[in-house]
Amino acid sequence: MAARIPEEKISELRQSVDIVDIINEYVQLKKQGRNYFGLCPFHSENTPSFSVAPEKQIYHCFGCGAGGNVFNFLMDAEGITFQEAAAIVADKGGIPLQIQNTDKRQDDGYPSEHQRMIDAHELLGKLYHHLLLNTKEGAGALQYLLSRGFSTEGIRKFKIGYSLPEWDLAVKYLTKRGFAEEELEKAGLIVKKENGDGFFDRFRNRVMFPLLDAKGRTIAFSARAVENDDSPKYLNTPETAIFNKSSLLYNYNGARSEIRRQGYAVLFEGFADVISADQANVKNGVAVMGTSLTNEHIRLLRRLTDTIILCFDSDQAGIEASNRAGSLLVEQGMEVKAAMLPKGTDPDDYIRKYGAEKFRADVIGNALAWTAFKLHYYRFGKNLQNEGEKLKYIEEVMNELSKLGNPIERELYTRQLAEEFSLSLEVLEDQQKKLVQAEGKKQQKQTGGFAQVPKKRQSVLPAHLTAERMLLARMLRDEEAAYRIMEMLGNQPFYYDEHQAIITYLLSYYAAGNDPDPLLFLDHLPDKKLRAVVTEIEMMAVDSEDSEQELKDCVNYVLNHAKLLMIKEKQSEQREAERSNNVQRALEIAQEIISLRNSLSI
Repeated sequence: MAARIPEEKISELRQSVDIVDIINEYVQLKKQGRNYFGLCPFHSENTPSFSVAPEKQIYHCFGCGAGGNVFNFLMDAEGITFQEAAAIVADKGGIPLQIQNTDKRQDDGYPSEHQRMIDAHELLGKLYHHLLLNTKEGAGALQYLLSRGFSTEGIRKFKIGYSLPEWDLAVKYLTKRGFAEEELEKAGLIVKKENGDGFFDRFRNRVMFPLLDAKGRTIAFSARAVENDDSPKYLNTPETAIFNKSSLLYNYNGARSEIRRQGYAVLFEGFADVISADQANVKNGVAVMGTSLTNEHIRLLRRLTDTIILCFDSDQAGIEASNRAGSLLVEQGMEVKAAMLPKGTDPDDYIRKYGAEKFRADVIGNALAWTAFKLHYYRFGKNLQNEGEKLKYIEEVMNELSKLGNPIERELYTRQLAEEFSLSLEVLEDQQKKLVQAEGKKQQKQTGGFAQVPKKRQSVLPAHLTAERMLLARMLRDEEAAYRIMEMLGNQPFYYDEHQAIITYLLSYYAAGNDPDPLLFLDHLPDKKLRAVVTEIEMMAVDSEDSEQELKDCVNYVLNHAKLLMIKEKQSEQREAERSNNVQRALEIAQEIISLRNSLSI
């Protein structure tokens, strides 16, 4: 794929951007020493093993092995072609680039059937959007939205649309464009009639809210009735091969860069709150789609930030939802705060009543720390004038405080509790110590009585593997050394197949007249696994000026390893000959073993 763009242009594009800046739009990176680390966007993990080396302009995950240069990252993160990744880099680097148009869908990573579903949603979404903004049929729905506080700018940004009352608009519109009724039914856009004779539109006379995937493509709709007597009030696309509400966050694609910039995400209950908040200049908001927060949702959020502000409704259901979501986030190691609204209001209500500035300052800006929210949660619905409920509240709070790892935070809230209810601080602290000890024993029991020891990120590699990688590192940086090493190895291949494959590609790369450049060489590797090995080798602290003796030592390790394997095989043959009482053959093999041992390089 790289051949369509001149190598000089590829190098110019790569040098025009910093890989840290590009990846930082997808992964929350923190500097540790010379490199940056974060949670890998390509697999689920709780401990950062994804490393970016700014000096070498490469990335590598020590967990799943993903690795490469800036183009490889964009290709894997966005599911796009090399040319499309180059176009993104060119745009960010301010470099003019003219390349042939490529069909993104061919390399999207989606089966063709799934891509057809996306295409149908995209076309229908554009039609609905046009009907809302540019037709007299959509005027009533548009006026409804404007009366609800939606702005024209917000309607355009979130691609909101309107479906006509007709029963077969989508059926006719999409079948005329080559879509079969059966595939539209699978996409959830149309419904088969009960008598089996034909299909009708799923969505009619409704305001249409497109649901986008992480790459910004329409994969479903949430539709709100315009008429009060239409039931149900909200109608969503059923789950399909491309839409799963448990793994979709509304506005994730739109809020991603703002979440990265501000360092936290605001999690709402519904898309209407996200849109209202966006119009109030809170542009880092996302929402779950009518379901509880899931581990998949958290995985998406952790790609961008480790801090979440919950902004749910203030009724009992909203408070309960905040507690469930926040508890799950805390369990996953996230920092959680809770924005509190006046009783009986939701974010959309608050913004329309009190305005955008007050929402940003008094609600989002004054979000409670998680422990403070938990105290509010335990208080909710209790009559603290009642002795029984008061005692229950104090007991629940004390149990909650015993789980805190920070003793200063624990003491702060214990003092507040003592002052509020005129209790003896000494008595509460004594009770607190007992609860903390009990919590510690509980944790110890859960871990089998042993302290959990963090796993090492990397184990010590075998000497022959290290030797092969040291040689590859030198070959990647020095063409002359590459051919000299091959000569020193003679006909002996590397033990590891992926290393031997890299050598084959590397020699072909040099034969084409390319200069030593590990970053450029990565673009010539068609296999992800090979790119992962090269980036891991590049992450090694290898001195490019290794002495000739060190080079020979590595070659000897490779040569000796092959002979040692052969000796081991011969020893097995010798034991088999002895068991068969074949003395002559056993003596011949013994002589071969002696010869092999004598040939080992020292």
